[in-house]
Amino acid sequence: MTDAPDLREVARSIVDTNNFMTLATADRAGHPWASPVWYAYRDCREFFWVSSPDATHSRNIAVRPELAIVIFDSHEAGGWKSLYLSATAEQLDDVGQGIEIFSRRSVEQGFPTWRPEDVTPPGKHRLYRATATEHFVLDPHDERIPVDPT
Repeated sequence: MTDAPDLREVARSIVDTNNFMTLATADRAGHPWASPVWYAYRDCREFFWVSSPDATHSRNIAVRPELAIVIFDSHEAGGWKSLYLSATAEQLDDVGQGIEIFSRRSVEQGFPTWRPEDVTPPGKHRLYRATATEHFVLDPHDERIPVDPT
């Protein structure tokens, strides 16, 4: 699993075939928190999710936008694959394109349509985006191998 084209395919497959990613955030004091969120994405570089601004991970992002993400594929019998990302996250004030991307994936999977008014005040949810700065997988020796799935 060291051939770059194969890694690109593996990374894209993980993003394409999974629904949840785990956000690893920290508060102002550095206390960690992990949260699984349902996601939509653009170009394997931007990842969108909807959360309450009062959720622990949302409060953490407000004070410390740097985070790590893992998308874990456990569908493979007898094995697993993961894509790891370093990213910067933000709550989006301009939800236009982001909510379209999120809603399109929601509808494709048989879930409701999301509208801008669903993720802006006075609604209880907000739209968030993480922009990946690094993608990598681990080789059989737990060494990081950078990969560009875009």
